[in-house]
Amino acid sequence: MRDFAGKVAVVTGAASGIGFGLATRLAEEGMKVVLADVEEPALQAAVASLHERGFADVIGVPTDVSDAVAVEALAQATLDAFDKVHVVCNNAGVGGGFGKIWEASLKDWQWALNVNLWGVIHGVHTFVPLLLEHGEPGHVVNTASVAGLVPGARVYSVTKHAVVALSEALYHNLRQISAPIGASVLCPGLIDTRIMFGYRNRPVDLRNAADETASRRELERAERIANMSQELGMPPAVVAQKVVDAIRDEQFYVLTHDHFDATIRDRMEDILQRRVPTPYQSELGD
Repeated sequence: MRDFAGKVAVVTGAASGIGFGLATRLAEEGMKVVLADVEEPALQAAVASLHERGFADVIGVPTDVSDAVAVEALAQATLDAFDKVHVVCNNAGVGGGFGKIWEASLKDWQWALNVNLWGVIHGVHTFVPLLLEHGEPGHVVNTASVAGLVPGARVYSVTKHAVVALSEALYHNLRQISAPIGASVLCPGLIDTRIMFGYRNRPVDLRNAADETASRRELERAERIANMSQELGMPPAVVAQKVVDAIRDEQFYVLTHDHFDATIRDRMEDILQRRVPTPYQSELGD
């Protein structure tokens, strides 16, 4: 897909971070953009910001991507507003989960999987048939993480490895039917976002029992990572430009940083040589 002007894009997790960067960049390309996010006040502010910049064909639809019915409603709202959809960015995600893998509660697993994996599944299941139906050039971008390419380290890694596999399957399935639709998987490294504070939107029924010590430790970790991201992280606007370039060039793997290349290569070699996985130390120091 090379022509963006006048086409329609849907971006989840669009109220901030990478999602808002994508929505802004696609609007700059002349697209009509539907922003979706679970955090309604932030979503309204994001839409207002784009309207102030002169992007009239922009709407916001409050959406919990973990809910299939909500994603179907997002699709219907898109069709009602703009008739078609051409680009879908399944971008919503949550971070956290730095403990030992067996220490994660079932609620930790459910929350991370519901948003990071099921959110993408719902997006693909709901929107790809619509793209196929109108038969025009289109593209699907699923946001994973470099954590989905290096050796697994935590619950978050598990969800992102799954998104990479899902995206690979999507890409090959679309090629098998010669669809005019491309697919990419975005695997960002450290980006200037507030993803570590995503627990503010964690459903009440998926929160762990109150533990003041654990809660304080988690908040301190989130603040440290957020500060590091702000100081060293890539701006979301730069990530968005890489995504636009990838859509135009039909590039599947979209990596934002090259300093993970050796670790990714080591993982592949470990697999082929039947070796024990090389331990992975993230850029966050965890």
